[in-house]
Amino acid sequence: MKSTLLPYILIYFILFNIPNLLGQNHTDSITSLQEIVILKDPLQQIIPVQTLAAGDLEKLNTLNVADALRYFAGTSIKDYGGMGGLKTIDVRNMGTHHVGVFYNGIQVENAQNGIVDLGKFSLDNVEQIQLYNGQRSAIFQSAKEFSSASVVYIESKKPVFTPNKKFNIKAGYKAGSIQLTNPSILLDHKVNDNITTSLSAEYIHSNGRYKFRQKRLNTDGSVAYDTTGTRLNSGINAYRIENNWHGKTLNNKWNATLYYYQSDRGLPGAVIKKSDHTLATENINENQKDKNIFIQGQWTKFISDLYSFKVKAKYSYDYTNYLSRKTVDFQGEEVTYNPQFDNTFYQQDYYISGANLFNITPIWQVSISTDFQYNKLNATRRGQNSVFSYPERYTFLASLATTIDLGKVKVQANILGTMTHEKVRYNHKSPDKNIWAPSIFFNYKPFTNSNLDIHLFYKHIYRLPTFNDLYYTEIGTANLKPELSRQINLGATYSKEINHSLFKSFNFSLQGYYADITDKIIATPTSSMMRWMMTNLGKVESYGLESSVQSMFYLNPNLNLNLHLTYAYSVATDKSLTPGGKASYYGDQIPYAPWNSGSAIVSIAYKEYLLNYSFIYVGKRYNANKNNIKKNEVQPWYTHDLSIQRSFAYKGYNFRLTIMANNIANQYYEVVTNFPMPGRNFSFALNFQI
Repeated sequence: MKSTLLPYILIYFILFNIPNLLGQNHTDSITSLQEIVILKDPLQQIIPVQTLAAGDLEKLNTLNVADALRYFAGTSIKDYGGMGGLKTIDVRNMGTHHVGVFYNGIQVENAQNGIVDLGKFSLDNVEQIQLYNGQRSAIFQSAKEFSSASVVYIESKKPVFTPNKKFNIKAGYKAGSIQLTNPSILLDHKVNDNITTSLSAEYIHSNGRYKFRQKRLNTDGSVAYDTTGTRLNSGINAYRIENNWHGKTLNNKWNATLYYYQSDRGLPGAVIKKSDHTLATENINENQKDKNIFIQGQWTKFISDLYSFKVKAKYSYDYTNYLSRKTVDFQGEEVTYNPQFDNTFYQQDYYISGANLFNITPIWQVSISTDFQYNKLNATRRGQNSVFSYPERYTFLASLATTIDLGKVKVQANILGTMTHEKVRYNHKSPDKNIWAPSIFFNYKPFTNSNLDIHLFYKHIYRLPTFNDLYYTEIGTANLKPELSRQINLGATYSKEINHSLFKSFNFSLQGYYADITDKIIATPTSSMMRWMMTNLGKVESYGLESSVQSMFYLNPNLNLNLHLTYAYSVATDKSLTPGGKASYYGDQIPYAPWNSGSAIVSIAYKEYLLNYSFIYVGKRYNANKNNIKKNEVQPWYTHDLSIQRSFAYKGYNFRLTIMANNIANQYYEVVTNFPMPGRNFSFALNFQI
């Protein structure tokens, strides 16, 4: 390992210390200019972005980040049911692992199933959520941020204070169906003019029980059975506490986050029909406990008008315990221990990054970034004699990126190098892997000072199987191959602020894409959420269209309307070849990829009242059995959600009361086959601010 990585580590530290070789002169005007260009002016984006800000998130009937991401075009959320069920994101049918999730600028790593469970991230302390296809427009970023086909950025709220005020207190309480209880509190403190801090905490409880209906058809289309049941083992008890710090001076900007999450949840199993024609819903013998801790920070230093550097670092510790019992006593819901599986996994992640930005000319920038990451996975097991591999992985990433602004044409290009070395204790030897992946992006404005932008990009991505794919007991498949993907995108965006008494703004986006994925890794649950099946599909081709429309209307001084519509059409076909030639499923749509999907959000504000309607539609798909035949169809589903808010003041305090109705049509549906979702349910929320 030393001979393999030593040259790269030396390069890393040379680049890391470039700041010491350059001057120390900078003006605040440059700092402000960078913030305006990158963060505030959407017309400067080389790469289109979808955004939900804090105000938008408050209007939606959503509890966590996963629920909010459903409203982005081209996204697919896999939800395994209930409050405690796993929730993951897939963008453009490229797979969950091709979506990088970044929290306050640093990627989230998670030991559970090798993917990020977005159900763990509450919206209580979120300032905005952004989704980029390809990557973010700014080249001043870590090498890791270039390494995903799509990226989700979650930003926590930054404290804002009125003059002469040093403390803010915000508290909320949400309750509803399925015995939901969700209190939360946010405390902000202004330490001085340059430093602020916030402390956020919340608790979530639900017993996870809800009625569901399951209907199955025979191959000839006749009804095989149609019955109802109660979802069990989907409860959750979870705690989150988070401390954020923000600092800014004339030439420096920094932030730090300390995060702790703990949960105890049932693992809802697949609902299947037993031989006695009853539904197997009383499976309460599987449980998962999680503890996730991370501390991270980043520091940006503006050395001069020509040079800036950024440092990021993170340490995370993830504890996951899977427990499956052999015997269950349903009287009083007491469960005998007697473990069939009692597996505990401990993952540690060390990460450091250095990024350097060079302003060569007013229109030309170059960045060099280097990252180093060390991952280690340990485990203890009871109830089986299998051998664990205790893997360790050393990863070095290096990126060279440039952007040129020629007025009507903007170009961004980068190349990313990934070098890995892996050590395992038993039965498997993984060779070192080194690969370089290029990307290039164009933005063309056909008319001077116009609101129309045309985008084109090509991106090459290389993804290693995770520890979870390879080594998790009851999950891992050690012979999985790495994925290689190529993505092409062509699209246009139009944005217009309209000075009209009724019509205020209009935003439109249309994107077409093609993706070619070799050795795509598919993860699907078996009858248990503890035991997953990991397989490579030899080749997958995906293409489609995504569109979105946003507009704002001022009907009168007290009444305004906001409209947000999305639609996506996608085709993702399995082009894998078997030793015998083309398989029976060759050319079929891959599992759980819908041809059609869309969403709508309509908000009407009248004085202190806000009425919000949201709609989500996901079309016909096929399940994990691959063949696109009638028996494997997963029916389309849609939900209508409605909420009404009222804001008011009482004794100097600001209050907001929200009443929510989800799935008001009471549609019984499944996002994943045999994992039924809740029907109609209600909740309310009360928030106040001091």
